[in-house]
Amino acid sequence: MKTLNTINGKIAELQQKAFCSLSQEKLSSKKRRVHKAQSPLMLTLVIATVTSVVGYRFYNQPQLAVNTVSPVRVEAPRDGSFKDVATTEELQKTTRNASIPVLKVDSDITGEIRQKLAKHLNEIEELRKIAGSLPFVDEKILSLPSQKHLRAAQEWEWQKIQEVVYRDLKVKSNDSGLFFLEYEDRQIKAQSQQVITELKNYHGSADDTEFETLMGKIVQGRNKYALAWQQLNRERTAFLSDEEKVTLLAISDSNWETTKQSILQASERILTQGVPPGLPDNLIEQAVKIQLGATSLEGIQPLGTKLIMDVLKPNLTKDEEETKRRAERAVQEVEPVIVKIEQGEIIVDVAQEITQEQFVLLDGFGLSRRGINWGGIGLSAVVVTGGLGICFVVAMKVMRRFRCRDEILLCLLSVSAPLLALIGVPYTNLPLIGLLVSSFYGPILAVTQVVILTGLVVFTTAGAGWEFLVAGAVGGLLAAVMAGRLHSREDLAQLGGIVGLTQGGVYFIVSLILSGAAKIIWSALLPGSIIYGLSGLAWSVVALGLSPYLERFFDLLTPIRLAELSNPNRPLLKRLATEAPGTFQHTVFVATLAEAAARELHCNVELVRAGTLYHDIGKMHDPLGFIENQFAGKNKHDQINDPYKSAEIIKKHVSEGLVMARKYGLPKAICDFIPQHQGTLLISYFYFQAKNQGQEKGVSVHESDFRYDGPIPQSRETAIVMLADGCEAALRSLKDATPEIALATVKKIFQARWRDGELADSGLKYEELPIIARVFVRTWQQCNHKRIAYPQAALEPQNSQLQNRNSEIRT
Repeated sequence: MKTLNTINGKIAELQQKAFCSLSQEKLSSKKRRVHKAQSPLMLTLVIATVTSVVGYRFYNQPQLAVNTVSPVRVEAPRDGSFKDVATTEELQKTTRNASIPVLKVDSDITGEIRQKLAKHLNEIEELRKIAGSLPFVDEKILSLPSQKHLRAAQEWEWQKIQEVVYRDLKVKSNDSGLFFLEYEDRQIKAQSQQVITELKNYHGSADDTEFETLMGKIVQGRNKYALAWQQLNRERTAFLSDEEKVTLLAISDSNWETTKQSILQASERILTQGVPPGLPDNLIEQAVKIQLGATSLEGIQPLGTKLIMDVLKPNLTKDEEETKRRAERAVQEVEPVIVKIEQGEIIVDVAQEITQEQFVLLDGFGLSRRGINWGGIGLSAVVVTGGLGICFVVAMKVMRRFRCRDEILLCLLSVSAPLLALIGVPYTNLPLIGLLVSSFYGPILAVTQVVILTGLVVFTTAGAGWEFLVAGAVGGLLAAVMAGRLHSREDLAQLGGIVGLTQGGVYFIVSLILSGAAKIIWSALLPGSIIYGLSGLAWSVVALGLSPYLERFFDLLTPIRLAELSNPNRPLLKRLATEAPGTFQHTVFVATLAEAAARELHCNVELVRAGTLYHDIGKMHDPLGFIENQFAGKNKHDQINDPYKSAEIIKKHVSEGLVMARKYGLPKAICDFIPQHQGTLLISYFYFQAKNQGQEKGVSVHESDFRYDGPIPQSRETAIVMLADGCEAALRSLKDATPEIALATVKKIFQARWRDGELADSGLKYEELPIIARVFVRTWQQCNHKRIAYPQAALEPQNSQLQNRNSEIRT
């Protein structure tokens, strides 16, 4: 008998599951029929709208156009002269692009060059002071060349000079001549020999003290020179050779002053004339030599040239305003191209390919056979239908609900890109489209739409600049991939900056590839890249500004808006926490359960959290009518003692909640949680109370009077909240229960919801219920963990401490 009951129970359960599955299939089939009924009409309107923009060039297209073959001979019906607009505009464009840029002296760069040169000269001035001036002894004793040599001679050479001098003074025989020969064999410089001779001569006319004084001055001069030389090598004089450094320290003060003035005057003349960018270094160096040639001392010119060349750089920059002004003046001076013909002359012959000049005449006389190109319009419709068809298929795959307003928004965004290209705006809004669509509908649909619209822009313009289009497409794809994953407007703002940098970089690379000339990088490509990068940033800023309005107008939910709605400082949530604190705590725990389950089932976690926080706001209409807000211990329904009125109070929290939600402008997706989390559940406590009273009075009780009005959950998210709401009270009531008991309790509630058919339209599968149950129990365990009890003595102050504190207070 027991086995038979088990089998019957299993059969009943399977029948219930089959019934619920059948109900779910029926409702889904009904939804599909409704969607199919509205989708073709809306799709047709969208295709017609986009085609009207994409196929604009086919509305009034000449059949006898340039590069087409004329089927007939056409003669001029009268004398005529017509302006060739296309050729004239091409000439104007060529003139504008060929205009020579106007350069102006950049005062900042010029000042920087002057400062660097002055710093160089001041450093040399200081080093010359350290080295000391020449002569450091009387030229009658040592000649100036000898003094220069002695200061600059290397240490080994100075030691040899001393050795030779002192030895030769001691040897007063012909052996000294032999010594000189030996020394010469060691390759002593001729100047050293001259120094030795002069030192010996002085020693012959002076006593030893005077000679030692001279040698001391020489050593002192060498030490100063060595210090200056050491510092000279540390300074920014690596561009000077050793000979030039020696020259710097060796020339006299008067000659140095002349040289310094020559360098300053020459540099000033060059800076006044200006150094244009891109000028080869050899030409600049030649100009410096010419400027120094007339004023500098002989032999100093190479030194001055190097000093100037080290600091000199282009100080002429492009004067954008003057360049543009002159270019426009040159464009205005371009004579319009006029095509003339006399009556009876042949414009074009049979089977002749029409040139631009012939087309001007044909179009001027109205003989170009302008009209609607139905073939082009048809091709446009096919291209648009294919592209948008792909978009809508992807949208149906990635979105559970695809509303009419969604189709309108996607249509408007789809029209905007070809329309901007058609009116000649070079900065495509693909980044804006990628960012908005990804935020509203996810990255997959956004990437698809950006790719399709890029193709439509190419088809619309039939000759758009590739650098503009490729850069805009890459920026749009980057925005499409990233925007849907971001959860704050700050992150979106940072993404806008990244899109701008990427777009500018891609524009630079593509322009460089297409131009094939590296010399025009800085003068042409870089400014354009910066401007195009800024355009990508600007479109991102526009998208950020439009997003809140589009979200509200089209009732869209983005992760950012859901995060904003979940802020506990929102007015409605602040009211709930203040007016119905018990309900608020209940809501927080339900949200914790529902979030965990939604994350496990890969549902929209942000939507579940926001929807849960608002699902019971209607309880604020009568907070004491719900047990969680009855802190005083009195139950309002015991005083009412009317199950019908009590049930009406309980049911009213749904209708009042919807009123509040609409008043505060909550999105529809959030409002759906308010009725659907209760579905058509039975308010069982008051139903059985009414039933008992009815049996005593002999009055029948209708179950429908005690059921919520519904609808039942229409999405997985609302179904999860229904289950969490039903389990919250049961789990809270379990104090010391084991996880097994908690899991059994949760499963009983789930079975009841499934048997009642409350989950039939939600999309939840029966196999997913055990997963949700385990998540609920695990979350309950995390929130219901035990704590260590503090000893009572630790909570009560010691008597002595209390007395001391009281005495301190009294004093």
